[in-house]
Amino acid sequence: MSWHGPILTDSGGYQVFSLAELKKVTDEGVEFKSHLDGSRHLLTPESVIQIEGDLGADIIMPLDECLRFPCERDYAEMSLKRTNEWARRSKDALIKNQKKSNCKQLLFGIVQGASYLDLRKQAARELIAIGFDGYAVGGLIVGESWELTHEILEHTLQFLPEDKPRYFMGLGSPLDIIRAVKNGVDMFDCVMPTRYGRNGTAFTSSGRVTVRNGAYALDEKPLDEKCGCMVCKNYSRAYLRHLFNTSELLGHRLVSYHNTYFYQHLIRQLREAIKSDELDVFIKEFQKSYQNNNR
Repeated sequence: MSWHGPILTDSGGYQVFSLAELKKVTDEGVEFKSHLDGSRHLLTPESVIQIEGDLGADIIMPLDECLRFPCERDYAEMSLKRTNEWARRSKDALIKNQKKSNCKQLLFGIVQGASYLDLRKQAARELIAIGFDGYAVGGLIVGESWELTHEILEHTLQFLPEDKPRYFMGLGSPLDIIRAVKNGVDMFDCVMPTRYGRNGTAFTSSGRVTVRNGAYALDEKPLDEKCGCMVCKNYSRAYLRHLFNTSELLGHRLVSYHNTYFYQHLIRQLREAIKSDELDVFIKEFQKSYQNNNR
């Protein structure tokens, strides 16, 4: 890949979740049928660890089962038992692989439990007993309300060690990231910067700007006058709108680039605010500026 920075890989659990009727979940693992050619494949906790080892990732995730919302209590309990057993098998497989390869990879445990707070607590405690390099909160943003998302997250964080990285899988809007950081989350991943970018929506210090809209046809301002990225230094909103309306892929790339820069800058600002003990001040100022969109 010619990427010399840290690499984090997921297990494929969420991707299997999205296959719906094409998958079959058992205690052994997940069997699924390719939507491309119909071929059948089996992912097990051990094979996933082997694949992530072959990729040479620095931080890896165990195979887990992501549940839809709402989920019946009985199935959530059965699924949690299976997911945590997969986590144990994943750790055993990683230990064996590392003895052979002498390569150090960090394995995170993934807290599941659907929308049941007691199951989230149980999941966290069982994973801590197994012992992982960090802990991820998974199985959220699958149809529940935003308030329920944060209620479950904030409840779960109480039971995760503060001296290990805490990773919220799938969270991506700027306001949600800020709220999660305030509650002790360290890591995030999300498709929002590039998905929104491909559709002509930019994240800016004053909220979202959908540059495809007619209001920007003659707008010579950059996407964000407070942004230092190369897109804001060189291209106007009007030109970016032109690119989208003439189906030029350059528009998708430029707005995606800007959005990625915006997110990186936001995280840098959050780090600095934490270091200077001014997180509350920064959050208040950011929320006031980021006012023209709800998320």
